[in-house]
Amino acid sequence: MEEDGESILKEDDYYQLLNVSKTAAPEEINSAYRRFSRMFHPDKHSTDPNKQKWAEQIFNKVKEAYEVLSDPHKRAIYDTLGKRGLEVDGWEIIFRTRTPREIRDEYERLKREREERRLQQSANPRGTITLSINATDMFTKYYDEYEILEEPSLFPSIEVSGMTIQQSIDAPVTLRNTATLSGNISTQNGIGSGSVNISNRHLSSERGWTELECGIGNGPVLGFKIFRTISRLMFVNCGTGLQFTPRGIVPTLVSTMALQLDAHSVGYLTYRGGGQGGSSMTTTYVRDSEKYHLNSAIQIGSPHSFISFNVMRKLPQHDMKLRLALKFGTFGAIAEYGAEKKVSQNTSVSAAVMLGVPSGVMLKLKWSCASQTIVVPIHLCEEVIPAPVFYATVVPMVSWLMLKKLILDPMARERDERQRQRSMEANFERLQEMQRQARATVELMRETYSRNRSDEEKKRGLVILKALYGKLPSGASSHETAAEEIGDGATEPPSPYSDVIDVTIPLQCLIRDSRLELLEASKSDLPGFYDPCAGDEKHLTIRYMFHNNLHVCTVSDKEAVVLPRTVHRIKNRS
Repeated sequence: MEEDGESILKEDDYYQLLNVSKTAAPEEINSAYRRFSRMFHPDKHSTDPNKQKWAEQIFNKVKEAYEVLSDPHKRAIYDTLGKRGLEVDGWEIIFRTRTPREIRDEYERLKREREERRLQQSANPRGTITLSINATDMFTKYYDEYEILEEPSLFPSIEVSGMTIQQSIDAPVTLRNTATLSGNISTQNGIGSGSVNISNRHLSSERGWTELECGIGNGPVLGFKIFRTISRLMFVNCGTGLQFTPRGIVPTLVSTMALQLDAHSVGYLTYRGGGQGGSSMTTTYVRDSEKYHLNSAIQIGSPHSFISFNVMRKLPQHDMKLRLALKFGTFGAIAEYGAEKKVSQNTSVSAAVMLGVPSGVMLKLKWSCASQTIVVPIHLCEEVIPAPVFYATVVPMVSWLMLKKLILDPMARERDERQRQRSMEANFERLQEMQRQARATVELMRETYSRNRSDEEKKRGLVILKALYGKLPSGASSHETAAEEIGDGATEPPSPYSDVIDVTIPLQCLIRDSRLELLEASKSDLPGFYDPCAGDEKHLTIRYMFHNNLHVCTVSDKEAVVLPRTVHRIKNRS
């Protein structure tokens, strides 16, 4: 379902209109055009002026589809850009296919998106809030050696042990210069600190940039970075800085060289030297594919040496990622597992459980919305014991399922239904016009329908008894077609909001030599069809006779159909 007031009614599909595949040969296209021309040519209905008017409209649509698909140049443009690619003036098709209300809504939506995109690109705000929580009292009580408790507390002590707030914004100065203002404030166990940095990045050429940085926090800081592309597969990034502290000047150096190993793999070699953290050399291998993201690293130096391995399984069909990480070295060992779920286009939530020696058990919750992130690490226990591991794993899963079931899913259904109703109301006139066209097409098909059905009955061939297209009833796997068949094809005009339409006549007219073939595409573009429930999932149920045996089948909207088939046969109860 399309959002933000965009039309849920799509343009005609020329291939589906002629019921030919996208790889159809010119002979197949010519044959389909001749078949529909005999059915809808205005001269065939000259005795009834009203029918002749409708026949002329439908015939023009069929002729338009034929003219495009029979011309190799126009067909190539249509296959690449669609119907709009054939238009000389882009606004012409908008005014011809959209109501004034839709055009206004589209203009306002595009205007809002342009403003938001311009603001996002110019400022590019990024922020992270980290809230550290100490909840170790829930699983392991700590008693001071000299403390005497008069009576035990009913509730465990849960405290905020630290908080960090980081924020940065970009300000384009010229086409080649971008200034960045960033700052952070942190507090840990009652001791706070903060810093403010400003930098200017200059794009020196297409192959590199330089950046000058200065700031103040725990003393003034000056820094310089340079990025350079060595070749198509290699780049180097180097940065150096000076921090002025009461104890003297502390120099730092960070240098990274990267080499692309293949289409999905990159290797990194990083050296860090100086500063209060010591010096180290790190080798990293990263592989990213459609299904997996792998990251492994080896670091040698101070304050720690370690080996780490990280694997992420991508599940795009569920908007989810599963992660497993292992890290061990001179500091101890850490194992981490978790999942990330995409809630909306710009919002995701994640939860991870970290088991470490000697750090204990920690639950890490994360919420990201656009470029803003909130991270909540919860320290549950200083030792790895079963109880906190179990609760850290199960509680987030149960909480997410309850939140999704009780709040998110109902909100999403309500939002989708509200958007659908707005779209249906905005397209009410077009829906009525599509219904009138479909009914007029069915009227023009009656003669062909009667002749086709009579021929099939004489040779005990394929006869459509009842065919319904639209939304399935709640909890049902097919439409109810056991009622009396339509006979001569008489149907009551459907309501503008009807979820199901009768398509018995159109399907019978598409039968050739006791065989019906429908493409793997939406059936709403077939002659005599239309979309009765735009935005909802649709199915086609067909009840038919073949060789005097009853058959029934139900297929989804875009599923291909080939009749008759033995698996559709309804066997006698005896």
